[in-house]
Amino acid sequence: MKNTNLVLGLAIIAIGFTSCKDEKQEQANKKIDAYVVYVDSVSTVAEQDASDNWDGIESSYQMRSDEANVAMADMKDNVDAQTRVDATRTKYEALKAKVEAKKMAAVAAKPSEKQQMRNSLFGEGKIGDDMNFSWINASNIHSVYQQFVNTVEDNKDKYSREDWDEVKMMYEALDSRKNTVEKEGLTSEDNRKIAGLKIKFAPMYTLNRMGAKSEEMKDAKQ
Repeated sequence: MKNTNLVLGLAIIAIGFTSCKDEKQEQANKKIDAYVVYVDSVSTVAEQDASDNWDGIESSYQMRSDEANVAMADMKDNVDAQTRVDATRTKYEALKAKVEAKKMAAVAAKPSEKQQMRNSLFGEGKIGDDMNFSWINASNIHSVYQQFVNTVEDNKDKYSREDWDEVKMMYEALDSRKNTVEKEGLTSEDNRKIAGLKIKFAPMYTLNRMGAKSEEMKDAKQ
């Protein structure tokens, strides 16, 4: 009778151990499935959306990847599971490389702060590092001055001292071009309007550049 009880006890323990082991492997399988499904779903997201939300994607991926790695320890040399994990990791790394390349290209294509300012003052791509003002002529120079002064007025409270230095350099280059255009048929009416814009610009530049310098000195002391 004692032997019978002993055998039954060992059987129950074995069943319990097997059940526990099976449950552990089942949970491990679920974590690996979640890892694979997540990467599959991320791979279907549009590239731009993936790029815009990459920090969140990367964080979620890392969590699922860590869970999958822990799960593999419970799979006991399961070749099929390891193959799935490896293939999923490769798939994700390929996606990551593509997104990072897209981000780097976007950064490279973005104009510098100086170029962004020139674009706002004169129009997109009108003035580059070559400082070519030949596109300004007697027909459009008044509108160029108008855009320049309006843009400065709109942004005068945002410009730093360095920004004002750039504004001054661009303004002097525009004035230099005006001297040439005056000989090419600039009308007296446009000349008068430009003179009014210059009168408006001069004190605006002087006062606001002084203010920007004072603000920078104040910040430096703090």
